[in-house]
Amino acid sequence: MKTYGFIGLGLIGGSIARGIREADADAYIYAYDVNEESLRLAMEDGVANEITSVIDEHFSKCDMVFLCAPVQKNDSNLLLLKPYLSPSCLLTDVGSVKTDIHENVKKLGLEAQFIGGHPMAGSERIGYVNSKSVLLQNAYYILTPTVSVPKEKLAECRELVTRLGSIPLVLTCEQHDYVTAAVSHLPHVISASLVNLVRDSDNADGLMKMIAAGGFKDITRISSSSATMWQQICLTNTENIEKLLDHYISSLQTFREYLETRNSEKLYETFDVARIYRDSFISASSGPIKKSFVLTVDIADEPGAIAAIATILALSQVSIKNIGITHNREYEGGILRIEFYDKASTDKAETILKGKGYTIYTRE
Repeated sequence: MKTYGFIGLGLIGGSIARGIREADADAYIYAYDVNEESLRLAMEDGVANEITSVIDEHFSKCDMVFLCAPVQKNDSNLLLLKPYLSPSCLLTDVGSVKTDIHENVKKLGLEAQFIGGHPMAGSERIGYVNSKSVLLQNAYYILTPTVSVPKEKLAECRELVTRLGSIPLVLTCEQHDYVTAAVSHLPHVISASLVNLVRDSDNADGLMKMIAAGGFKDITRISSSSATMWQQICLTNTENIEKLLDHYISSLQTFREYLETRNSEKLYETFDVARIYRDSFISASSGPIKKSFVLTVDIADEPGAIAAIATILALSQVSIKNIGITHNREYEGGILRIEFYDKASTDKAETILKGKGYTIYTRE
């Protein structure tokens, strides 16, 4: 029986703990968090075997400890944890920036038992209450081992990641921080800047906000994430974000020149090259952006319409990943966009809903 410790039980920590519980019913899980409600829910859910409001000797029994608190809390938590760590215990984290934690681990002499970790999964929703093991399914889980960690420990960590349904990817901490600055950190900076641009440019009646359509909402959805978390990421991966931001600003200046000179060829080329490269993310089985499984369904524009469809699918054991109204009034009623986890669920849902008399407009 493996014993796991969690220091922090928010969205990611909670999702990993749930995944471990589902993969190994006999696992023993200790959980620490400053949020007592999260701890209570973890006990009620049967995810945690034991909870604690302090970092103490509970963790000396652990085979593996996950540091899942916000990035800025890891330093102090490491100091509190160190006296209780068994030499055989594997220590890991789930932070979005890796170089900083690696440097702190080195200072504390814990390199031989540390493997950095970063599941490339998340949601704009936060907290244990929104955690789900399925959040980790088919997501890349980056591992950044130290040079002195035993190979068998890395193999053990990779095996666990695979059991959680994720795809392990081993990088150096420096590689990780540059790559994630490009595909995760900079997009959040751009999204926040774009949202604030619209806010500052809107008129007194809020016309821009009112008519903001799918495209704007899609590329700015991540701005609903934790402001504190992204503040800390920017303060710990500053150099990489600055470097890539400079490149991005330069590309925007070039695009502005195309507009000023009415350079139709370069405008077309910019959009076309982006389209081809973006589509390659989805068509490649190992690409970073997985194919979405979506149905758009005609529903009556009345109370209870969404709940009725959700209930029908739930009774048929079809899991919904996301659901919401598309604000489009080309049709008389409402248009419901339902996202599923896989093609089989999409096919099953389409058959069920058509059988109940619903009109399916599109599949994505």
